Amino acid sequence: MNPGKPDAVFAQAIAQLYEQHLVPLIFEPYAADLATRVRQKKPSRVLEVAAGTGVVTRALADSLPSSTHIVATDLNQPMLDQAATKSTSRPVEWRQADVMQLPFPEQSFDVVVCQFGAMFFPDKVKAFAEVRRVLSDGGDFLFNVWDRIEENEFADTITRALATLYRDNPPCFLARVPHGYCDLAIILRDLAAGGFGRPAECHTLTERSRASSPSIPAIAYCHGTPLRSEIEGHGATALSEATDAATAAMSDRFGNGPVEGKIQAHVITTTR
Repeated sequence: MNPGKPDAVFAQAIAQLYEQHLVPLIFEPYAADLATRVRQKKPSRVLEVAAGTGVVTRALADSLPSSTHIVATDLNQPMLDQAATKSTSRPVEWRQADVMQLPFPEQSFDVVVCQFGAMFFPDKVKAFAEVRRVLSDGGDFLFNVWDRIEENEFADTITRALATLYRDNPPCFLARVPHGYCDLAIILRDLAAGGFGRPAECHTLTERSRASSPSIPAIAYCHGTPLRSEIEGHGATALSEATDAATAAMSDRFGNGPVEGKIQAHVITTTR
């Protein structure tokens, strides 16, 4: 990934809010799912790409035997810095790395895992080819991607609210990137082009997203993702205005107290 591309940049302020709000809001159940799937493979060497603030890394550290070597990487150093503020149950090797050019020899790992990162790869085929290069023969690549935004109620509600607020130039990061790589036919085609010739397993996993108030998802998405940069492009007061509009839309749809909504993702497993 290109660290200068706004869609792929998670600055320190975003990283902190991402960990505080988005991780419990939408990422934790899928991290547990991936860790369980990885454990069933019984790997001795695991590489995580696009590790973010470490939610999957911590789940892997808890689930895998202490003899399993875990390397967790991310393009954005601020995300790794945030991850390092929370301890893991055992040592993990943290490294800044670009999935487009992984700094590891061929066939270095038994499993490569990636949670909600593939959508950000600027060249999916090249990234998948790099993942395949560092996998051992018979090694597995496990990753997940969000389903279309309409199947993810909080993100959809907030995106619609911002489209109403900024009709001429609506901030569309959530629909364009996190929820923009959800067509399984395209994903399987890209995997094959990247060298993964064996049939992949695909599962659609539905979970529930919960928060203590409608303002939490509004803050999480508007402040804790690169959507923030698109919003701030609308002026000095835009972030506050957008957060208020998102909160109001959440309240209208889910109520003023604790809120709950559907989230849905695809989980893909393929083998070198």
